[in-house]
Amino acid sequence: MIAGYGLLAFRDPYGIRPLIIGSNEGMGGSEYLVASESVALEPLGFSVLRDVGPGEAIFVDQAGVFHARQCAEHASLNPCIFEFVYLARPDSVIDGTSVYESRLHMGGELARKIRNIPAAQDIDVVIPIPDSSRPSALELANQMGLKYREGFVKNRYVGRTFIMPGQALRKKSVRQKLNPIGMEFKDKVVLLVDDSIVRGTTSREIVQMARDAGARKVYFASASPPVRYPNVYGIDMPNQRELVATGRTEGEIAHEIGADLLIYQDLDALKNAVRATNPSLREFEASCFDGRYITGDITADYLSQLAVVRDELRGETEDLLEDQKAREEAA
Repeated sequence: MIAGYGLLAFRDPYGIRPLIIGSNEGMGGSEYLVASESVALEPLGFSVLRDVGPGEAIFVDQAGVFHARQCAEHASLNPCIFEFVYLARPDSVIDGTSVYESRLHMGGELARKIRNIPAAQDIDVVIPIPDSSRPSALELANQMGLKYREGFVKNRYVGRTFIMPGQALRKKSVRQKLNPIGMEFKDKVVLLVDDSIVRGTTSREIVQMARDAGARKVYFASASPPVRYPNVYGIDMPNQRELVATGRTEGEIAHEIGADLLIYQDLDALKNAVRATNPSLREFEASCFDGRYITGDITADYLSQLAVVRDELRGETEDLLEDQKAREEAA
């Protein structure tokens, strides 16, 4: 918002992060709203007008007149594929692509892979890690003819754990966030399905919770490939050394999180799952999986410096949390 002028919004020339325009025809004329996801529009009475294009700027002046201009000469659409995996709400439509439908296709791709793994043919039940993995887990179970059950109840008052500062806080929050339903685990070979594995802290705690609830074996499937690289395009992901997949094979990661078997989605299969919803999407920003940074200006030195800055910021946050805890205990 620019005082005295109006509303300005723009999208990067690679179209990495989503941006959508909504409009509302009211008594006073047209109103416009810009948001990162389509789900923000309808509750406010707006309908989807269109996505903001890569390298495009949108300006709504004081009189409510809508202006659009292409500002980048060589723009291309490369949406962040992690939006479809985890970040976006399932009821969002990003660049003409249903997030929910994409996640269903991710489950279908996983089912095709698991069918060809001899060690995974004794699964009794498929259980999602709520919430973002539900569509994938449901479609996986449907395509494999397996039982789908809700084995974990989610506490809605605990936030997303992978962005929380501090290992101890994340570990504690997982137990506070999820509670297992014992009857769905006891004496069963369980396939847990999650959207991704980042640090591995959450996955390790969940696998142990399944074992504590009586599971005979615990298999773990990720709807996305191993997260081996940091994200530098607007998402506060962990540093590379904090990622459980860095420098480890799938077998070593399975051991690290305590699973009897670990199945990762292949990157090509993930891309195909999103394209199955919208074939016009040709390219994706997938640097957290393949280490290819589309802007071409991300060096090893930059990533090292970024890690230092993020560590310092997280250290300050943890100090503040410790101070707050000490004050609360003293009170």
